[in-house]
Amino acid sequence: MLSVCATPIGNLEDVTLRVLRELAEADVVLCEDTRHTRGLLDRHGIEARLVSYHEHNEAARTVELVPRLLAGERMALVTDAGLPGISDPGGRLIAAALDAGVPVTVLPGPSAVETALVASGLVGDRYQFLGFLPRSGKALAAVWAELAGWPHAAVAFESPQRLPATLRSLVEALPGRPAAVCRELTKRFEEIARGTPEELAARFAEPPKGEIVLVVGAGAVTAVAAGAAAEAAALAAVARLVEAGTPRKLAADVVAGLTGAARRRLYDASL
Repeated sequence: MLSVCATPIGNLEDVTLRVLRELAEADVVLCEDTRHTRGLLDRHGIEARLVSYHEHNEAARTVELVPRLLAGERMALVTDAGLPGISDPGGRLIAAALDAGVPVTVLPGPSAVETALVASGLVGDRYQFLGFLPRSGKALAAVWAELAGWPHAAVAFESPQRLPATLRSLVEALPGRPAAVCRELTKRFEEIARGTPEELAARFAEPPKGEIVLVVGAGAVTAVAAGAAAEAAALAAVARLVEAGTPRKLAADVVAGLTGAARRRLYDASL
C-alpha cells in the first residue's frame, strides 16, 4: 500500500495521530528532504527508514518503487510540508501506483491553501488555486487577466524574493482588489497582512523572510472582463476541437451555436 501523508506546514504539532501511526508502521518513508522529515519524526519519537523522493529523482525513483509496492512493501509518502502532489513531488508515484493496481490511501492534514484563505478573511464558497505563480512578467500578467474575469477568491504560492515585483504587477492589473499576504503560517512569526495591492506593495517593498501564500479576493467583474473571459473560453473550445481533428469552420460553427459567440469572430481569431 502507498499512504499519502499530509505533514505540518510549520508547527510540528499540527500532525494527525493517524499520520504518526502510519509513519511509525510503514516499511519505508519517502520524503522530499530526509533531514527535514527526520526532524518531524524525532519530535514525535518515531524511528523509520527514510528514502529521498524529490523533483530531481522522482522519475527514476518511481520506476524503482512501483515493483516494491507490488511485492508487498508498505510505503508512506510525505513532502517537507503539506500534502504530496499539491505543488509538491508525489503525483508521478501516485499515478503509477494506481495504474499498477496498488492500493493508495490519503491521510489528510494541514494545508497552506485553506489556512491562508481562512486567515485572509477573503474566502467564500468558491476559490481558485493557482499553485506557484509564474516567473515571467508576461505569464504573470496573463494570470491577472484571468482573475479579472473570475468573481471569487484565488490563492497562490510565491517566493519572498519575487513578492515585491508580484505585488507591483498586481497593482497594475487589479488595483483596489482586496488581497492578503500570509507569511510563515503556523510558525512563531506568522503574519497576515491584509489590504489592497497598493497597500501591500508599499508594505513589502523589500523581500520579506519566510514562506509566502498570496490570496487575492473577489472583485467586481465588469461586463468587459466577463465578455473577454467568455470569448477566451470559446476560443479555447475551438482550439481543442481543431486539435482533435475537427475542421476549423465546423469547430467555429459548433462553438458559436453552443455559446452564442459570433462564428466569424471565432473562426478568424482561431487562425
